Amino acid sequence: ARTSCGEGESGVSAVLSTPPLPSIEWQALREQDLPAVAAIEASVYVFPWTIGNFRDSLFSGYQCTGAWAQGDLIGYAIVMNALEESHLLNIAVASRWQGRGVGALFLQHLIEDLRRQRIEMLYLEVRPSNTHARQMYDRFGFRQLGLRRDYYPAVTGREDALFLGLNLAESRLP
Repeated sequence: ARTSCGEGESGVSAVLSTPPLPSIEWQALREQDLPAVAAIEASVYVFPWTIGNFRDSLFSGYQCTGAWAQGDLIGYAIVMNALEESHLLNIAVASRWQGRGVGALFLQHLIEDLRRQRIEMLYLEVRPSNTHARQMYDRFGFRQLGLRRDYYPAVTGREDALFLGLNLAESRLP
């Protein structure tokens, strides 16, 4: 993303830009990746999953995908597939990689992969307060299907979850 800082007397504009993304590799997570996954999780969520939650997901056969750049794990997603439906249970990008489009690239990769698996619907929950994620899901065409009351823990009590769905057969990637 670029931010224009305005034009000076000479007519030359000062532009700040984010460095281009390096090549991102998508691979299935392995048990030895879980400490890095848990470290990212703890750094980006106030109420993080435990390493045990991730281990259970891996051993339950959920689709556990990691994103690597320059040899480092920079994000992960946990998807539960059942018949022709999938539920995105968790997706995160390491803090230093946020704001650079990695989350959207990851979601695009997941959608393309699920389509190859003949998955028709993708569901997820998102906090109403998570405006960045909600905007991204909106760009991809997710629609609100319901509201789950008191779904998430919050600093002061509980927070609702918006229940979203995307028909993969009918949607187009942004």
